[in-house]
Amino acid sequence: MFKLLIAVDGSDHASRAIEVAARLAGLVPQTEAVLLHVRELPVYYGEVPIFDFDAVEQASRRHQDQLLATALTHARASGLQQVVTLGVEGLPATEIVRVAGDRAVDQIVMGTHGRNVLGGLLLGSVAQRVVHLAKVPVLLVK
Repeated sequence: MFKLLIAVDGSDHASRAIEVAARLAGLVPQTEAVLLHVRELPVYYGEVPIFDFDAVEQASRRHQDQLLATALTHARASGLQQVVTLGVEGLPATEIVRVAGDRAVDQIVMGTHGRNVLGGLLLGSVAQRVVHLAKVPVLLVK
């Protein structure tokens, strides 16, 4: 069984990562995929007005659930058959690498973003950190 972890965030790059992972899965029989979304830890400031943190948390979880449902639909439409979703909270790069280890995946597939104001090709900071920390191959998709 070949296991892929596909990091998703709702971006066009993540959508293309799903499509590339599906093509890769088509080449390797019995590929299993995990669609992972990491909710970033909220930032709280002591000097801001108090609001309902539970409501913010619930809204964040609903957004994550919707994002994962959309990613799952896209993954299945792209040809991934054995696919599950997982939503976690934390620092994205750290959680992607942690889940990859916990799930014993063979490869991480994720999107990256394009150019800075000078026009040079740059990796996103999350993608850079995952490449640096990961113990398995990382496939970055533009």
